[in-house]
Amino acid sequence: MSLLVLGLSHHGAPIGLLEAAALDPAARGRLEASIVGSEHVVEAVVVSTCNRTEVYAEGLTFHGALTDVSEALAAATGVPLADLQPHLYVHYEDRGIAHAFSVAAGLDSMAVGEAQILGQLREALTRAQRRGHVGPALNTLLQQALRVGKRVHSETGIDDVSRSLVGAGLGMADTAVGPVDGAHVLVIGAGGMGALAATTVSQAGAASVTVVNRGLARAERVAERVGGSARPWAERIEALAGADIVISSTGATGVVVTSHDVVAALAERDGRPQLYVDLALPHDIDLSVSDLDGVTRIGLAELGEALSSAGDVPQVREARDIVTGEVAAFLTERSSEAVAPTVAALRSRAQSVVDDEMARLERRTPDLADAHRAEVQRTVHRIVEKLLHAPTVRVKEMAQNGQGGSYAKALSELFDLDPREVSVVSTPPVIPATDDEEVGR
Repeated sequence: MSLLVLGLSHHGAPIGLLEAAALDPAARGRLEASIVGSEHVVEAVVVSTCNRTEVYAEGLTFHGALTDVSEALAAATGVPLADLQPHLYVHYEDRGIAHAFSVAAGLDSMAVGEAQILGQLREALTRAQRRGHVGPALNTLLQQALRVGKRVHSETGIDDVSRSLVGAGLGMADTAVGPVDGAHVLVIGAGGMGALAATTVSQAGAASVTVVNRGLARAERVAERVGGSARPWAERIEALAGADIVISSTGATGVVVTSHDVVAALAERDGRPQLYVDLALPHDIDLSVSDLDGVTRIGLAELGEALSSAGDVPQVREARDIVTGEVAAFLTERSSEAVAPTVAALRSRAQSVVDDEMARLERRTPDLADAHRAEVQRTVHRIVEKLLHAPTVRVKEMAQNGQGGSYAKALSELFDLDPREVSVVSTPPVIPATDDEEVGR
């Protein structure tokens, strides 16, 4: 079996296509189920965020899995495969592992180094576990990716270097409506990004922060943390008129603020301008509001351009070095694990031979003293250990050089090891999901 990663992101796909391919949690579950139910894939996890939709799959064959995943993704998104293919990226085995670790570290994000992806990855993995769509291979990979991401954020200064999508949008506020300090801000959506937006504007000195969410209780929790206020979802349009800055990230499948809504809000503002920061995919704010006098709309396309200058700063290089080292360590460990079943089966076979011969000796020499019998047994064990030492060490060394598979196969054939015996110890245990709180958009 082998790892396959297939998807599209802001790196190579236009925002319009990313919007069309965005999947809500229910659609992600259906996509995973269809992939796992195919002929060539046994595990699948779908990650869909504001700037990527990608599938992690454990396949039985590369080409078969690639076909199954591609066709399933096209069916799930409703985008013809011919339109998706020019923008899809495919990573296989080692490159797939490196990609997963880079994504978790925030190095593949639109806002390089952002930490929101950790919560999104954790959420995707947890949901796939609950649905039974993930097994030991992807569970181990993504759990390790989450650990790598946490290590990057704790050991480097990437958090200080990176600007979040929220920060990038607010950075454009000065020219649109003046400084955030003293502005009245409306946040639509109280998921992970909405909570981040509320916290960011509060820390920047906003005069007031109002949070609107479909679930009022969650809006109230976010508002309480930042000293703001919450309003019911039905009052979001009414709240527009009092906001200098509107930040929206709901994860809704359609527009939540129309051009007509904004026109009505402007009529009550006596010519005071407004800034709309749309962090959603698909977009929350009607695109046509950009044509209204006194309104500035900033979406993911504009934010992507603003963030493209993150550059190869020292903190980012340090983060990449950590990811590179973690990938190498993961590959080495996985190679060693791959040959471990053969080594264990070989030693089990040797122990079986020793036990049989000692039983035979006992039948033939019933009067042999216990001390002599014990010495014979120790001698036989030492001989076996010396004979097995070289092939055991050698197969582990070759595993680290990527040649362990062929050598393990040769050992199995030379010593006539039962494949069923090897398979008993070839499946690693499932690593349980963390109990960390899920972070959603």
